[in-house]
Amino acid sequence: MIRIFVGYDSREAVAYHVLSHSILSRASEPVEIAPLMLSQLKKVFWRESHPLQSTDFSFSRFLVPLLCDYQGWALFCDSDMLMLDDVASVWAERDENFAVQVVKHDHKPSESKKFLDQSQSRYQKKNWSSVMLFNNARCKALTTDYVNTATGLELHQFKWLKDDSLIGDLPARWNHLVDYDPELPQDEVSFLHYTEGGPYFDAYKNCGYADLWFTERDKVNHADSEHLPQ
Repeated sequence: MIRIFVGYDSREAVAYHVLSHSILSRASEPVEIAPLMLSQLKKVFWRESHPLQSTDFSFSRFLVPLLCDYQGWALFCDSDMLMLDDVASVWAERDENFAVQVVKHDHKPSESKKFLDQSQSRYQKKNWSSVMLFNNARCKALTTDYVNTATGLELHQFKWLKDDSLIGDLPARWNHLVDYDPELPQDEVSFLHYTEGGPYFDAYKNCGYADLWFTERDKVNHADSEHLPQ
């Protein structure tokens, strides 16, 4: 079973559902998808919202190993994404030598604002934590207390690991930053990340690869009444 946790924010609920469909419809192995909804995490997550966090799941993502009882592997991804490939392919990248595996972007956004007029933060390892393949047994430093009290930079810069040698690489195609990374043919990209703002927001409806997202949304909304049981 491929276990996936997806960040959830009620302001962009449609993003979660379209992403989930894009994962399920292309998966060649059984998949379990769980949304990280704050309303379901009250027993383990109580930290107050920070003025600089842009989504409800900015920090709750680091609870994934705890939610898995520090066993096995799990994939976390932001909700503002679209899967174009078989998730089993990134699952096959698991390497026991590492505690976590990410796409190691050198992302230095120039703008000061992003979707919903949120502040655009700049820091080392930015967007590394937007897709994380967790080796849960090696992430026991991510306790309930630590996730609720550590600073945002401590979490997102992986200060909870002994050193950066425990952070493995994922191929860049598994976290393609739309309108930051050079636009590539669809067959060279596996996971699109609308990090500045998804096409479900009016201000970003013409962003790169928007047509692929709208096509996926239409599939989610479709019901083939001609083939339903009578």
